[in-house]
Amino acid sequence: MSRANSSSLTPEFFILNGVPGLEDAHVWISLPFCFMYMIAVVGNCGLIYLIGHEESLHRPMYYFLALLSFTDVTLCTTTVPNMLCIFWFNFKKIEFNSCLAQMFFVHMLTAMESGVLMLMALDRYVAICYPLRYTTILTNPVIAKAGLATFLRSVMLIFPFTLLTKRLPYCRGTLIPHTYCDHMSVAKVSCGNAKVNAIYGLMAALLIGVFDICCISVSYTMILRAVVSLSSADARHKAFSTCTSHICAIVITYVPAFFTFFTHRFGGHTIPHHIHIIVANLYLLLPPTMNPIVYGVKTKQIRESVIKFLLGDKLGIN
Repeated sequence: MSRANSSSLTPEFFILNGVPGLEDAHVWISLPFCFMYMIAVVGNCGLIYLIGHEESLHRPMYYFLALLSFTDVTLCTTTVPNMLCIFWFNFKKIEFNSCLAQMFFVHMLTAMESGVLMLMALDRYVAICYPLRYTTILTNPVIAKAGLATFLRSVMLIFPFTLLTKRLPYCRGTLIPHTYCDHMSVAKVSCGNAKVNAIYGLMAALLIGVFDICCISVSYTMILRAVVSLSSADARHKAFSTCTSHICAIVITYVPAFFTFFTHRFGGHTIPHHIHIIVANLYLLLPPTMNPIVYGVKTKQIRESVIKFLLGDKLGIN
């Protein structure tokens, strides 16, 4: 009997309402998101191809960058096409299991993104503090194992989201005031007790975000100590310059992430809901859009590889 009641309270689909209160402006809102998505796809796929094609970029730093690019382009692809269908064609229905799958991939890939940024901080630590042993410490098998461990951590910590969400009864309707299936947005539609979801979501955020930020902070503290001890001002500048792209990527990723996390839990009544939804979408789309631009502008080797790839034949560069 309980199984029958549980199944009867599981909806066939949800309705994603887009940006509540701004339905008339959906088409205009979609334009910058569409533009950013195109930049993200072209930029990240271009970076992955460039790193695979150019032998000079076959180094640990660029392997981690390729992993970040793959994670970023997959992340925004899980949400943006569906969001554009909502904005352009009013296709708001999403099947229950599809919603759970989207929720899993969104949170798993954001956790993966955070983990890769942490690995990149450790890479900079080894490169600056142990330059002579850099390639012997970060060998290809070590990089592969580090990437696999980050992926498995993300899967194991995020998969319970789907189980906790699927067990809830849904008798308050099927309308989700969002552009994609976010864990707590789906849980709030339930008429059951979602406290376990909220507590586990907070625990997962602490285990992933706080751990990664602590590792990044420790890495850069050690880097700062090593750089300050250098006698040459030119050497200090060169060492710092190798970290600027990564620091920009950290800021671009974590600032909207913290804003979304804290406003979702503590600022729900003070910040308009449509602002929260727009920032939540920027949180998923801004890092994939900006990271290829930041690394392309700030990293000399990538700039030279792009120029060589685009103009090599005309300039006679081999």
